[in-house]
Amino acid sequence: MEEALSLVTATLAATLRVATPLVLCAMGGLFSEKSGILDVGLEGKMLMAAFFAAATASLTGSAWMGVGAAILAAEVLALLHGFACITHRGNQVVSGIAINILAMGLTVVLGAAWFGRGGQTPPLTGTERLNPIFFPVAGDNILVYGALLAVPFTWWLIARTRFGLRLRAVGEVPLAVDAAGISVSWLRYRAVLLCGLFAGLAGAYLSIAQNAGFSRDMTAGQGFIALAAIIFGRWRPVPAFGACLAFGLLDAIAIRLQGVRLPGVGEVPVQLIQAMPYLLTLFLLAGFIGRTVAPKAAGVPYEKEP
Repeated sequence: MEEALSLVTATLAATLRVATPLVLCAMGGLFSEKSGILDVGLEGKMLMAAFFAAATASLTGSAWMGVGAAILAAEVLALLHGFACITHRGNQVVSGIAINILAMGLTVVLGAAWFGRGGQTPPLTGTERLNPIFFPVAGDNILVYGALLAVPFTWWLIARTRFGLRLRAVGEVPLAVDAAGISVSWLRYRAVLLCGLFAGLAGAYLSIAQNAGFSRDMTAGQGFIALAAIIFGRWRPVPAFGACLAFGLLDAIAIRLQGVRLPGVGEVPVQLIQAMPYLLTLFLLAGFIGRTVAPKAAGVPYEKEP
C-alpha cells in the first residue's frame, strides 16, 4: 500500500514538473491569441529563452540572471512578431514559423561560437540552477509554483479587469475597440509582450531548473503542445491548464515506462513511449478542433479605417 501511494505521489510530482513549461507557455499564448494575434512561434520563444537562460547562468554564475536573460530574449522575439503582424500587418502564421526557424538556427550558432560544444552550454551546477525549495524530494522550485499561480492570475486578468475586457474585445471586434478611442495596436502589443514574459519563464525553467543546461532543440515541440492545449481548452485558462496536466501526466508515465517489461508484451519500445505526448496532441486536435471557436479576429490583421 505504501509502495503504491509512493508511486502515485512520485508520478503526480513528476506530472507537475513536466507540465510546468507547458502551463507557462499556454498562459502566455492565451494573451496573444485572445488579442487576435496567432502565435505559432511559442516554440521559438521558449527555445531562445532556454538558451539564453543557460548561457547567461553559465557565464555569470547566477540563475536569476539567466531568468532575466530568458525573459529579455523571449520579449525581443515577441516584439519582432508584433512588429511584423501588428505594425506591418503581415501573415501571423508565417511570422511565427520564421521565429521558430530563427530560434532553432541561432541557438546552435551562438552555442557553438560561445562554448564550442556543438550548440550546447556547459553543465550548470550550484547557483547556476534554480534548485528545489520547500519539498526538495519532489524537486519543485519557484517556477513550478509560479506556473500554478499563473493560471488564476491569467483568469483574473482576462475575465475580471478592464484590460482583460478590452483584450477580449480586440480579439473579437477590433473595429468597435478602435471606435471607442482605444488603440488596437497598443493593446495587441501588450498582449504579445505578456506572451513573451511567460514563454521566457517557460524556457528558463527548461534549461536551468528541469535540466542542467541547454541542448540543441531541447523544447522538442513543447511550444506546439502548449498551443494544442490552448485550442483544446477553448482559449480559456483553466481548461488549458487541465490539458497541460494531461500532457504532463502522459509524459511522466512514459518516462516511468522506459525499460519496464510488461507481462505478455515485453519491454515497451522507447520510440513509442516518446511519441505518446505527440499522439495525444494529434488525437485531441482531431477530435476537438472542429468544435472550438477561436476569437473572431484571430489571424486577421487590423487596418485602421481612414
